[in-house]
Amino acid sequence: MKALALGGATVDIIASVSDDEIERMTMHNATTNFLLLEEGKKVDADAVETHTGGGAINASVSMSLLGLDIACVVKLADDIEGQKVLNRLDERGIRRDWVITGAELATGCAVMVSSHVRNPTIFVARGANTLLSPDEIKPEMFEGVKLTYVTGLSGASADCFPKIVKLAKKAGSLVVANPGIRQLSSRAQSFWESLQFIDVLVVNEVEAGQLVPFIAAKSEIDVTRSCKYSEDPALPELLRKGVGVSGTMMALKEFVITLGKLGPKKMLVTNGKEGAYLGTSEEILFCPAQKAEVMGTAGAGDAFASTFSTYIGMGKGAEEALKAASINSASVVSVMDTQSGLLNQEQLDTRIKSADWGKFNRYSLT
Repeated sequence: MKALALGGATVDIIASVSDDEIERMTMHNATTNFLLLEEGKKVDADAVETHTGGGAINASVSMSLLGLDIACVVKLADDIEGQKVLNRLDERGIRRDWVITGAELATGCAVMVSSHVRNPTIFVARGANTLLSPDEIKPEMFEGVKLTYVTGLSGASADCFPKIVKLAKKAGSLVVANPGIRQLSSRAQSFWESLQFIDVLVVNEVEAGQLVPFIAAKSEIDVTRSCKYSEDPALPELLRKGVGVSGTMMALKEFVITLGKLGPKKMLVTNGKEGAYLGTSEEILFCPAQKAEVMGTAGAGDAFASTFSTYIGMGKGAEEALKAASINSASVVSVMDTQSGLLNQEQLDTRIKSADWGKFNRYSLT
């Protein structure tokens, strides 16, 4: 199956630092943690590694392992980092027909500092990822493409989103969008208008919350009242509390129904180590996260969304797609980088059969 991934590309530099070299501070009146480094000190790292990353590259590698004929649209500079990204594409057999080179800014780069809870602080220079322009998005990119996967678009590149999803839909592609929080906050109106061209929308719990005030302004739903699905304490978290921001909350059921009327027929909301929720026109499926020894959380969302999209694109059922995505993301967090933990379809199918799915459940929308 021919597929296309669009979004960012980076070179990731990962520094693993022992716990005794970094102090961790937890805020008692908030949910924020901080890692403190001593000023002026040269810190010994256990390891410093360099990998490729970025949403479009992570997704392309994931999809190639699952057997898709995948190409990607990213923007790179003619620098060492750009060449490293190109080498990775060649290594994985990912077509680079639509890779755009010669950017005026450097190829995107990220530096991750990991210690303690294995949830790395990431410094990002987005560089060339911010320079993709609408006139560089061509109709021929989507010819014969059965699955179009759009990851977060940085800076001015977000202006390409409406054109991408419209052209993909016109070409008969299954359109999957996994926008980032900055894109949703800075391009809310254009995103709203583009929903009609999206088949599968993938967001995390924070990104879903970002959409709620906008939905409230565009609908007659009272987002200030109780949003519980029921009073059952055994329900998964987002079915109990809903999604949104303080003072503006919406039941997950209403969130799914409202967005479904605007275009997306599948609404995937991930909630970190708890699991993920898939909303359709008939039900919400909850898939628990698989247990893993966490080494780093970067790339987990890309693994989940790209795996789910691939399985749906190949005609697999929603339950199988969710389970495969859960296993692949758990495998990714068990390593420091965003790609070496990715599994192929045979490995995923084997693990699906042996995994514990006791908390997997379906909740009717009626």
